[in-house]
Amino acid sequence: MTVTRPARLTGAALCAALALIAAVWILQDLAEIGSPADLARYWTGDHHVLIQGRSATSLIDAVLLAASAAAAVAALRSRHAASALAAVGTVTLALRLPGLWAPGTGALVTALLELALAAGLVLTAAVGRRRAEAPHEREPTRPRTGPAIAAGVLLALAALLVVLWELYWAGELPTELTVDRFTGGRSVVKPALAPPPGWLSVIAVGLYGTAAVSCLLRARHSRAFGLLAAGFLAAGGAAGVARAVRSETLPRLGDLTSAGAADVLTAVFELLAGLAVLVLLAGRGVPAPPGPHPAAGALPPAPPHPRPPGW
Repeated sequence: MTVTRPARLTGAALCAALALIAAVWILQDLAEIGSPADLARYWTGDHHVLIQGRSATSLIDAVLLAASAAAAVAALRSRHAASALAAVGTVTLALRLPGLWAPGTGALVTALLELALAAGLVLTAAVGRRRAEAPHEREPTRPRTGPAIAAGVLLALAALLVVLWELYWAGELPTELTVDRFTGGRSVVKPALAPPPGWLSVIAVGLYGTAAVSCLLRARHSRAFGLLAAGFLAAGGAAGVARAVRSETLPRLGDLTSAGAADVLTAVFELLAGLAVLVLLAGRGVPAPPGPHPAAGALPPAPPHPRPPGW
């Protein structure tokens, strides 16, 4: 499948709008906090950074900004960008949905706007596809077997770890707090635009699991979903490693509780696995055969030589 030029231009414009919204909120937080380093520290869990009021953005916004910008570039450069547009649109829809019941007018307006843009992005990717008909057009490539299987296994392990941690917290926390983790109740303190932590875990499991299955099946859309999943995985791991470095827990894992040591090791795994999947899926895929001619299904035969009169 390829994407028509009008659909590609529409998808690029929608992705650019999503990236612009995220950039505006990030710049607003940057003006409040004062420096990119302090904002990065806040995103990675250092809440001792002094700010006026509550931060609006989180590391999720930075990843969505990068993903939207990358999808916009892909739509402008490649006729095979349908999967990239669909992946960014679907994940944005899922992550912004809790903003509909989040407190604050700014968060609600942003959620409504981004949900509309993301829905338009998914619709554009769906209706703008067409079969490759010209002889020179090729189908999207499939990832190579070895890298695809390795990426699929890493993403499946990442999804499993998220599930295990949610089960752990469900057993440790009271029922009310566990529900708040998924619905964003009053007990959850988070940036205005960020989804509740439990909700984010559900989206992460869905994204990692979908990308893992796609990679293991070597589907044509596995690269788009796999790279997006790897971006979120690496970002979450980097935040956890940054917290461990600041608290100096990496050198003394033996002194931590079992849960504390598991948290640090999970962050290290997520960072390394995310970077590994990015490398594995960034390479060239298996070349696809050219599409058939629309009329005869093959190139017309060459003219005879020498040519007869009037050929």
